[in-house]
Amino acid sequence: MKLLRLAAFLLLAVSLSAADKTNVLFIMADDLNCDLSIYGNTVIRTPNFERLARRGVVFERAYCQYPVCNPSRSSLMTGLYPDQTGVISNGSNFRKTIPDVVTMPQMFRNNGYFAARVGKIYHYGVPGQIGTSGVDDPASWEQVVNPKGRDKLVEPLIFSIGKPGDFGGTLSWLADDGLEEEQTDAIGAAAMVDLLESHKDEPFFLAMGFYRPHTPYVAPRKYFDLYPIISKIRLPDEPADDLLDVPAAAWVQRIYQDQIGDRTKMEAIQAYYAAISLMDAQLGKILDTLDRLELWDDTVVVMTSDHGYHMGEHQLWQKTTLFENSDHVPLVIAAPGFEQTRGRRSGAVAELVDLYPTLADLAGLQAPPHVMGVSLRKQLNDVNAPGKTAALTVFDSQDRLHPSGPHHPKAHSYSIRTERWRYTEWGPRGRQGVELYDHLADPHEFTNHAEDPDYLEQVRMLSDRLATERGRATSKPKLR
Repeated sequence: MKLLRLAAFLLLAVSLSAADKTNVLFIMADDLNCDLSIYGNTVIRTPNFERLARRGVVFERAYCQYPVCNPSRSSLMTGLYPDQTGVISNGSNFRKTIPDVVTMPQMFRNNGYFAARVGKIYHYGVPGQIGTSGVDDPASWEQVVNPKGRDKLVEPLIFSIGKPGDFGGTLSWLADDGLEEEQTDAIGAAAMVDLLESHKDEPFFLAMGFYRPHTPYVAPRKYFDLYPIISKIRLPDEPADDLLDVPAAAWVQRIYQDQIGDRTKMEAIQAYYAAISLMDAQLGKILDTLDRLELWDDTVVVMTSDHGYHMGEHQLWQKTTLFENSDHVPLVIAAPGFEQTRGRRSGAVAELVDLYPTLADLAGLQAPPHVMGVSLRKQLNDVNAPGKTAALTVFDSQDRLHPSGPHHPKAHSYSIRTERWRYTEWGPRGRQGVELYDHLADPHEFTNHAEDPDYLEQVRMLSDRLATERGRATSKPKLR
């Protein structure tokens, strides 16, 4: 009898312990910029982003640490800056440079959470590695799901600018005639629903990695029909002299700039929007499951992207720049216990590297000492609370100017974003060019004030701030 009572007591203790833990549902899109209704885009239809925003806080000034998939994802999942992870390309693996680092999901696993991912959380080459684990991190997960859908099967039908069959790094798209449920992201969302149902009674860290809107922009035709080109799609309206004050290092020449017409560019924007709306619909299925299983009261939900994206701004397309469009990311955090800020917006500067300490804090866990970001709990509690003074983004400009030359951290280019300013130094001490944009007066970054005598003091102050942030970001991580 005593043994039965002891067993019952232990079972109750474990049950209470599990109930006290805060779950995490981490959702990431691929190559998603802030062309969303919650950020003021009046054309795009993203009702499920709006739905999630009503439950949480929208961060208006959140920034990636590197405008390329693998470096950005490695940074946010380890809580380290790219110079510290040593990952500055899509072919690298942080386990080769910092093998003993404890990742964000690994930290949760170490604290008794079930950790699993669906789709792209670490790096996948899209679309080539869809259906595989890509450059994954097995130590992070107990279970993985690698969905593969119809969008892989219809690749011969995809229109691509550039050489035939080149889909991952070019503008490419298809209005597909198949069923929505056959798409990779729909299959992934269904797998996440299954995981939520199977593990709702234990503490979990679940990560959903959508592939869209990464090129090729494949979506059912009905999503393309939401955006008629004649009535809905517009190319960016920019001054003819926009690029005259931009350093050569800041602007990446691609085939699209001078070899396609306006109609084709508008079709690309239409396709990108269609892929976003497809992904938003899959987000809705996951939110429906949270409603049905009544998980909101003990689950933190994060929705973000690995970096921003250009769709014609500054005559640029896709990523790999230090302009706002490439570095600014959507970020929504819905956490239990912050009812006073539900549906509100925070203007505080935030970085993706802040997500690791934020989720640890909200779950009542201690983040490892190497983690560089800061918790965003203050902003979840009070949207008017100030954030950090600057967000840092780095890019290896050697890739652009000297693709076959040596790569060295001292040659990296850095940009900081404060609440008002974006300041960028290309190459060591700005030897390849400097940019300064006043977002209060010039939110689209048309006028570079770096050489304007009236802004010399502002340049000096921001250069000092950049040096401080760069020093932190290149310091040796405190790994155990």
